[in-house]
Amino acid sequence: MLKDYPLNVMYWAVNGNGTYEVIDGQQRTLSICQYVNGDFSIKDKDGNPQYFHTQKPDKQEQILNYKLMVYFCEGTETEKLAWFKTVNIAGERLTDQELRNAVYCGDWLTHAKRYFSKPGSAAVKVGEKYVKGQAIRQELLETALEWISIDQGCCIEDYMSKHARDAEATELWEYYRDVIDWVMMTFTKYRKEMKEVNRDWGKLYHEFRDNHYDTTLLEQEIEHLMQDDDVTSSKGIYLYVLTRQERFLNLRTFDQRTRRASYESQQGRCPLCGMTYKYEEMEADHIIPWSKGGHTTADNCQMLCRECNRAKGNK
Repeated sequence: MLKDYPLNVMYWAVNGNGTYEVIDGQQRTLSICQYVNGDFSIKDKDGNPQYFHTQKPDKQEQILNYKLMVYFCEGTETEKLAWFKTVNIAGERLTDQELRNAVYCGDWLTHAKRYFSKPGSAAVKVGEKYVKGQAIRQELLETALEWISIDQGCCIEDYMSKHARDAEATELWEYYRDVIDWVMMTFTKYRKEMKEVNRDWGKLYHEFRDNHYDTTLLEQEIEHLMQDDDVTSSKGIYLYVLTRQERFLNLRTFDQRTRRASYESQQGRCPLCGMTYKYEEMEADHIIPWSKGGHTTADNCQMLCRECNRAKGNK
């Protein structure tokens, strides 16, 4: 500014109530204001510190009269969000939730930020052991919005648009807290792997919150699965014990050597249909399924043709 060099264009969203939301250019805006306010000094050409009030009058005027290029963005919420995503290409890119905040601003968002958007805020204290994300980058706010949107059958943008003019965000905060409380009551022993479940907690709460579980038996099963060598996804254990979908466990598969050895011992013959196949036409299968106590060991491996393997399933 002291050399009359141009600063990059800054983008402000027009809120419609006489206020603006800075979308891009916050650091430049704050730096200028803080320097004029006397919060810090800069060094002159001789290396001497110069606060704004110690600058010569002509330099002060040069700073105060410096013209900034600001682009004011107006339009519908959908138009502004699409526009922000398009220009969000330089510097530190804004997250999706930061872009949404620029569009759906108002008293509701201000209230929501008190819970979710500051380090050490209520959401951090309540959920830091169970969910990931930086509060300052709006990641916890996005998590809460994703959870309540799933429950109400809408998307985050729809929920924010519906509530943008509300005076407070108590519903969002209470729902977030309900999810965390349910997790703590359902899984009574905390493990660090629970944080890896992260946003999936909201989906589990939505689907299973009305079910009643014997928490002692649930804990015993989790402990057993944690010790199972075939289970390679500790995070997936929490999803599995509720959904019963084995895909979440990422079960260990037979290695190449074991598959080849089984194929050779069978002489390429499928034990179910009796037909002979090439090696690449067959698939490894657990003789005794994992769900019935079988393990991924050589003596529990057989090679089946694709059709028989698909037909066998988990039988």
